Amino acid sequence: MKNPVLIALCLLPFAGLSSCSKDNPGQEPDLTPENIELTAKGAEVIAYGNEFGIELFTKVAFEEDKNFMLSPLSASAALTMLLNGCAGDTYDQLKETLKYPENISISEINEVYKSLVSQLLDADPKVKLALANAIFYRQGFSVKNPFLSTMDNDFNAEIAGLDFSLPSALTTINKWAADNTNGKIPKVLNEISGDAVMFIMNALYFKGDWSYQFDKDLTSDRAFYTNGSSSIDVSTMKGDVGSRVAYGTGYRAIEMPYGQTNFTMVVIVPEGTLTEFNATFDSEKWNTITSAFDNQEEFSELTVYMPKFKFSYEKYLNDQLQSMGMLDAFDSYLADLSGISDASIFVSFVKQNTFVEVDEKGTEAAAVTTIGIELTSMPPQPQVFEIDKPFVFAIRERTTNTLLFIGQMVNPLI
Repeated sequence: MKNPVLIALCLLPFAGLSSCSKDNPGQEPDLTPENIELTAKGAEVIAYGNEFGIELFTKVAFEEDKNFMLSPLSASAALTMLLNGCAGDTYDQLKETLKYPENISISEINEVYKSLVSQLLDADPKVKLALANAIFYRQGFSVKNPFLSTMDNDFNAEIAGLDFSLPSALTTINKWAADNTNGKIPKVLNEISGDAVMFIMNALYFKGDWSYQFDKDLTSDRAFYTNGSSSIDVSTMKGDVGSRVAYGTGYRAIEMPYGQTNFTMVVIVPEGTLTEFNATFDSEKWNTITSAFDNQEEFSELTVYMPKFKFSYEKYLNDQLQSMGMLDAFDSYLADLSGISDASIFVSFVKQNTFVEVDEKGTEAAAVTTIGIELTSMPPQPQVFEIDKPFVFAIRERTTNTLLFIGQMVNPLI
């Protein structure tokens, strides 16, 4: 199996990763973040990637009235792999959906990922961060070598041809997801469609201890107001936590670090309802909040109460991505995935599975993005064709498609 790779567009909320526990209680932890160097285009790609992530989040939030978490990083990674196999309008639409600027080429985008890998994975030795990519295709399906070469060289993807008709193929794919998320996402597919020819996958796993951990002895049940007036009792952590805070119109926010502070969790608490906040939440507001944090030199001690939580989530993202401009890729007759194969194929689904757990020690989270690609099926031939209403008719020469006559029939009795 390939080493996990690919990295990152978005340092998103919950991207804090493993471990900055205080191995020596009497010794102050190292809270100096590793400086990650970016080219001008690298910084631009990350900025636009954040915009993609926030927009995807708000579109899902619009229809979800429950706990959910997405990984914009995992989604953008998998979709960028797909972008390498697109052409024509399909390429332009997906590139625009991912918010990549017009003046950057696909090879430059790939290079940004490649250059970030070693830096981000090694940014904090006390943080466990793993990213992996895979291409699983149906045995006998012809995949273009340049595409597979790019997946291997730029994305370090595991590439395997499987007999999709055998149960072992489903087992292999789900095992890959489980292995690359520390078992937190044990299954991403329940079955493999008879028309499926490829799955493009990204897995992201991170685990991080708080730089300033909560004391388990101080955890107790406290009221949590679910809709402004009604409350429930939830297990709530308490600690004197090194943090940064920011206040703005309609919200208050806190940033709490993991490890040596490269990675942090950002929590935004609306003044009104969450629905009202999400309706106005965009990348500009995100940048305002994070800039306020970045302008503070140190993490100051603050008494923090925070509920413990743990959940898993699954979401098909077809509708959201189409509303963001990724249209032709999902259309079995318009999709141009000629960079992958000369066969007539299209994207049947983009799905994300996620897991998150937050407790006194830190955070563990995982995501797998799966893109399903299928052959275009011919529509079934009708058994009966009844012409029973006004119609258009024409006469043409078939080999040249020269149109000789065209008309309409409204009433055969006249």
